[in-house]
Amino acid sequence: MNTKYLLLTGHVPEAHPAAMVLFITFLIMSILLKKAFCSWLCPVGTLSENLWKLGRRVFGRNLHPPKWLDIPLRGLKYLLLGFFVFLIGAMSAEAIHDFMSTPYGLVADVKMLNFFRDIGQTAAIVISLLVLLSMLIQNFWCRCLCPYGALLGITSVFSPIKIRRDIEACIDCGKCARAGPSSLAVDQLVQIRSVECTACVACVASCPAEGALQFSSAPREATTPAERWRRLALTPVAVAATMAFLFLGMVVAAKATGHWQTNLLSEMYIDLVSHAREASHPGLE
Repeated sequence: MNTKYLLLTGHVPEAHPAAMVLFITFLIMSILLKKAFCSWLCPVGTLSENLWKLGRRVFGRNLHPPKWLDIPLRGLKYLLLGFFVFLIGAMSAEAIHDFMSTPYGLVADVKMLNFFRDIGQTAAIVISLLVLLSMLIQNFWCRCLCPYGALLGITSVFSPIKIRRDIEACIDCGKCARAGPSSLAVDQLVQIRSVECTACVACVASCPAEGALQFSSAPREATTPAERWRRLALTPVAVAATMAFLFLGMVVAAKATGHWQTNLLSEMYIDLVSHAREASHPGLE
C-alpha cells in the first residue's frame, strides 16, 4: 500500500515507511538475484526449512505430492497474491493515506504482535496444521501459500542471473535436481527460468562436475568479448555479500534520511499502543 502511495504521489508515507523500504529492497533483490530473499533472508523460510528437516527425522521421510496435485497447490499463492493486488489496486492514494492515518493503520504492527500474544483457538489450530504440513511436505508454506514469495517469483523473471547448466561438463548424475527444495528439473535444462527457483544454489553446491552448474548472468561457453564482459558468476559468498550490502545499505539510507520510523509524536504513539486491542479495522466498523 505504501509503495503504491509513493508511486502515485512521489512522497514517502508517514506511517510505517520502514515496511515500504524493506518491500522495495526485497523487490530489487529479486530483480538482481531471483528469489534469493526467500532462501537467504526470510525468517519464515528459515522456520519452514527447519520444520521439514525435523519432519524427516521424526517421520523418516518427507512427502512429495504427485505432479497433478503439486501444480494446483503451488498456484494457491498466486491466487492469494491476486486477491491482495485486487484490493490494493482499487485504493486511491487518498484512501491509502486515510487508512494508514486511522488508529488501526498506525498500530497495525502492534495489532499483529497482539494476534500472536493473544492467539485464539481457531488461529492456533490453523497454525498447528501449517506446522504439521510443513513437517510432512518440504517448504509447504513457501511452495503453496506465501503471496510474498509469489510476487518475488514474478519479479525474478526479469533477473539476468540464473542457474545455468553446461551440457558438455554435466555428467548427468541428477544430484542437482534432488538437492533443490523446489523440485526443479535442473539436470534437464540449460538454464532455470522458473519462478519457483529461490537461488538457494543448493544444486550448484551439490554438483560434483566442476563448472557444470553456475549461478551466472551468461552461459559458461560465452566466447565473444562482449559476452565475456557481461558474464558474471556468483558464488554463495558473493550472493550473501550482495544481499547484505543491499539490505544494510537501504536500511542505513532510510534511517539517515528520516524515512524509517513512523512520523508520530511519542506520546500519541504510546497512547495508541495502550489501546491497540480496541482499534478495529476501518472496514469492519
